[in-house]
Amino acid sequence: MEKFTDREVDRIIEMAWEDRTPFEAIEFQFGLTEKDVIKFMQKHMKPSSFRMWRKRVQGRKTKHQNLRPDDVKTFKSSRQKHISHNSISKR
Repeated sequence: MEKFTDREVDRIIEMAWEDRTPFEAIEFQFGLTEKDVIKFMQKHMKPSSFRMWRKRVQGRKTKHQNLRPDDVKTFKSSRQKHISHNSISKR
């Protein structure tokens, strides 16, 4: 049984595709280990898209916290815009 909302599923997939988001960040936010993310992606993607994703992330230093340089200590890029959850966007 799937325990994630559609919005959470979309966010997990988005985080898994992002180069700078380590698997540890996904585990921290959603409780999915790297193996769980792999199974999750296989379940929610077309086979060809899954193969492309696996090829892309295998061995990628930015996807594994322990392979990152010591000076990278955050999940978020320093260039990423700060998002306040208490504000209302205006058009």
